[in-house]
Formats: sequence, C-alpha cells, structure tokens
Amino acid sequence: MIATLQYYWTFPFVRYALIVGVLIALCSSLFGVTLVLKRFSYLGDGLSHVAFGAMSVATVLHLADSMVLVLPVTILCAVLLLRGGQNAKIHGDAAIGMLSVGTLAFGYLVVNLFSASPNLSGDVCSTLFGSTSILTLTAEEVWLCAGLSVVVVALFVLFYHKIFAVTFDESFAQASGMGARRWQLLLAVIIAVIIVLAMYLVGSLLISALVIFPALAAMRVCRSFLGVTVCAAVFSVVGAAGGILVAILAGTPVGATIVAVDMAGFGLFWLIGALRGGLA
Repeated sequence: MIATLQYYWTFPFVRYALIVGVLIALCSSLFGVTLVLKRFSYLGDGLSHVAFGAMSVATVLHLADSMVLVLPVTILCAVLLLRGGQNAKIHGDAAIGMLSVGTLAFGYLVVNLFSASPNLSGDVCSTLFGSTSILTLTAEEVWLCAGLSVVVVALFVLFYHKIFAVTFDESFAQASGMGARRWQLLLAVIIAVIIVLAMYLVGSLLISALVIFPALAAMRVCRSFLGVTVCAAVFSVVGAAGGILVAILAGTPVGATIVAVDMAGFGLFWLIGALRGGLA
C-alpha cells in the first residue's frame, strides 16, 4: 500500500487534490462549529444548491472561470438569507428550503435545455457529488483555492473572539456595541466562499457533511468552544485526506468516500463520548 501511495504521489493531480481537500476541510470545520451552534446547519445545504444553479449557468455560458459567476451569486444569496430573513415574510428554514429547491431545479433545467455536452448526466453527477472534479484541478485553481482558504483561516484567527461572542450571545454582542449584524454578514460571506470551494471536493449535495460531521464529532469529546473548534479541524483534515487516499486506491467517488470516512469517524467519536459519559 505504501508503495502504491508513493507511486500515486508522483502525479500532480493527486498532490493537488490532497492540498485543496485539506484546506477546504479545514475551512469548513472552523466555521461549521459556528453554524451548528447557531442552528444554521441547513444554510450550507441551501447555499450549495444556489452554487449549483450558478455553476449550471456558467457552464451554459462557457465561462472560462466559473467562479467569476458562482462566487458573487452565492455570496449575495447568503447575505440576503441572513440579513433579510429577520424582516422577510418568509422566515428561516422556509426561505432556505424554497431557495434550495428552486435553484437546484433551475440549474438542472438550464443544463438540460442549453448544454451541448455529450455527457450531460456525467457532468451533472460530478457537480452534485464531486466524483471527479477534485481530481481534475489545474494549478491555477489550486492556487485560487489555497489563497481563499488562507484568507478564511486568517479571518477566523484574527476575529476569533468576536466570532465566539456572536455565536453564543448575539443579542449581548449587539447591545455591547460590537456590531453583531456586521459580523453576521461577514460570516455569511465567508460561509459562501467555503461552500463554493467545497463544491470542488464533495459536490453540491454532500457539502453539509463537511460542516456538520466534524462539529458534531468534536462536541462528543470536547466541552469548550476552542476545544471543539480545534478537534473539529483535526477531524475534518484527517477525514478529507483519508477519504481522498482511499478513493484513489479503491477507485471510489471522492466526495462520497470522504463523507463515508467522516461518518465512520463520527461513529467512533460518539462511542468515545458514550464511554466517557458512562465512566463519569
């Protein structure tokens, strides 16, 4: 197995996949803890469908860089959902669900009506489940993903205390003059960036797994916000790297394999948490 891995490591697409996979998993886990604690987990799923719709339009328009369209559209929808949801007549999960289903259907309809691809089903499946896109990254896409990931991690580290305050007591943060709504908008933008990046890794339909499983697994064994965040980051990075390597060796879809590894890891952490609770 080691010899096989060493052989595959000589191929650039394997190195690219591991680099991007680890960085995206790290970003997803850091802000996934905040999303889970604020009960916004479904937001990631909704925005992933928005990104799929925008990706479909970009494909039909034959844009050289689809992120030019996908990223702004996803950011705009994230801001509208978080900022406009408080005053809108359609609230919370209903707005997210409506947007999620609508954009997913719109994207699939656009691709079917206007796409000239000879392998339409394969292209749609790859976008939804990330089966091959992570293994076909170019050097430019890797640098772009790396740059955005560094920005996301840097923002989390620099504004850790404000993110902590907004996560646990948004009303108090607003009353204390912290500008909680501005920080909420910043979170929306960062989450949208993470969603777009994660499409390369696991596809639109599996993005929520990168957000939810690491956070929930870490919560089984850690009690502090910092402990949960660090544990979730380690869990997510190991799961992504392990999933990519297993997928390459076994020839399985990358996105689904990463999610399966995360599910197995969550099961292990759940067992550890149960045993610790029983011994306490």
